[in-house]
Amino acid sequence: MQEVSGKRDIAIARLSKIVDKLIQNNSLYQERLDKQEIIQHLVNLLDKFSPEFINALSDGELTNRIDSILVIEAVSGTLNDLTPEQIEMFDAAVERR
Repeated sequence: MQEVSGKRDIAIARLSKIVDKLIQNNSLYQERLDKQEIIQHLVNLLDKFSPEFINALSDGELTNRIDSILVIEAVSGTLNDLTPEQIEMFDAAVERR
């Protein structure tokens, strides 16, 4: 049991380190994301996978996957920030496509 807990702790440490690096290097992430909430979200996702799976991913692959999650988190709700006029312009642009 301790071995599983140790592997999980290693996976969480990797996730945290990558999140720190990605947020430090991206002003959008700094502005729109709460680092602790993101880490907790990723830990919850980690529980759906085995620590061995996470730890088997290369740093590059894990970074790419986490970055994809951060992008979605950062831009979700963006349309909620638009004024009614901006929403009309957006809807018109989408209809033209």
